[in-house]
Amino acid sequence: MRLAIARTGDEAAQHFGHCDNFVIYDLEDNKVISQTVLQNPGHAPGVLPPFLHQQGVHVVIAGGMGQRARDLFSENNIQTITGLAGSVDQILAAYLTNTLQASNETCSHEEHDHECHN
Repeated sequence: MRLAIARTGDEAAQHFGHCDNFVIYDLEDNKVISQTVLQNPGHAPGVLPPFLHQQGVHVVIAGGMGQRARDLFSENNIQTITGLAGSVDQILAAYLTNTLQASNETCSHEEHDHECHN
């Protein structure tokens, strides 16, 4: 199984489309087999869901995400988990131990005035 966490600095990105990069984890039996970092190819509508699908990602975790992005991920058979804050390491540990508490709300950032999108 392949998990991607949208990251800005060492934290889960609060707006996944504006993240610095994606930390990609290959998981087997709830253990990390390998880890890769992919740079965000850019924040443009509709780009990231197919990009992560091409990378073989099954689950995407981010602090916030707009409804359009969620719909596009769903169309690409990728589960989304949102409404999280904290370090990527903490979030990964919670995911692996099945203790992740996500609100799954849409965008939770305030740095812009437009409607949330991917």
